[in-house]
Amino acid sequence: MFNPELVQKFKRYPTPFYYYDLNLLRKNLNVLTEASSKYGFKIHYAMKANADERILDLISEFGFGADCVSGNEVKKALQMGFPKNEIVFAGVGKSDAEILVALENEIQCINCESIQELEVVQFLAEKLGKTASIAIRINPDLDAHTHRYITTGLDENKFGIHQGDLIDALERIDSLKNLNYFGLHFHIGSQITDLDVFQKLCNKVNEIQDMIEKQGVHASNLNLGGGLGVDYYNPDENLTTDYHSYFDLFHNFLKLQPDQTVHFELGRSLVAQCGTLIGRVLYVKKGITTQFTVLDAGMTELIRPALYQAYHKIENLTGTGKIQKYDVVGPVCETSDCFGKAVELPEVCRGDLIAIRTAGAYGEVMASRYNMRDPAKVLYSDTI
Repeated sequence: MFNPELVQKFKRYPTPFYYYDLNLLRKNLNVLTEASSKYGFKIHYAMKANADERILDLISEFGFGADCVSGNEVKKALQMGFPKNEIVFAGVGKSDAEILVALENEIQCINCESIQELEVVQFLAEKLGKTASIAIRINPDLDAHTHRYITTGLDENKFGIHQGDLIDALERIDSLKNLNYFGLHFHIGSQITDLDVFQKLCNKVNEIQDMIEKQGVHASNLNLGGGLGVDYYNPDENLTTDYHSYFDLFHNFLKLQPDQTVHFELGRSLVAQCGTLIGRVLYVKKGITTQFTVLDAGMTELIRPALYQAYHKIENLTGTGKIQKYDVVGPVCETSDCFGKAVELPEVCRGDLIAIRTAGAYGEVMASRYNMRDPAKVLYSDTI
């Protein structure tokens, strides 16, 4: 992915920095458009994955909606040109001020996650003289077989309404005059690479739909969330996502009524592979049995390895020597500030450029100023 000419350009810039390949992003978005439009599926970009303005600008050009989980994300989506009637607002802990932002801007839908939240939205909507479009997020009790911190659909979870409370929630919406029932919302987790998990989701959605149809309730909209994973181990072999297999599965196993619209909230799969974190080697430190490569990039720029023990492929862009093993660590004063252990790299020297791949999702957007570190810069493929 990084040819010698590009690496030479990297050398001119202070590190650490995020590098975004906008051509690759556009290619991935083209694949997504082709695969989703085949079945008329609606796509809402999950802004929590990456809220960089150039990224958002490009995604909005494709006509996708936005999936937001904070009031500020709703404001940003509107600012970046996402149509208000294609913006959905989810989240288990929406503040009154955030709900008011959604109501005042008349976005497509608020995904509610508790019966009490329905009552709060009703109260605020009545004050504004507005009608709120509501989807109920259901907890389908499915194990996504991913890291426990990013599994969101188990039976006992802070997210969503328990299936046993669904009829009560639907009846509550019907009794609240400032709420309008939009449909059902599901999201079972993140970084899901086993498509069988999504087939199980389809089966569960079918069961729930059959159950509420017997109660005389029809969902005109089904939001199946996101969670589609990417290949962190072999990024060059899988730079774009296999959206065709993903959407084919839902088409084949989801039992839809003729007038139902299906929505997806995809984030990581759109942006992960287009982003790389670039850092320089500050020191090569030899321990008793371990060699440490100390970078100027750390958990403040990419927290996933420290938070989830997540794997990212690490490359020495300027090393040419014999392959050796290194623990690649950052400068932050935490032992958890480690990108990888026993990583095989060409012999590392002070000043070498190190690439940490697949950092376009949950990298820049989760960055912090811990240790009072300066924020990393951002470079783009069309301006470098």
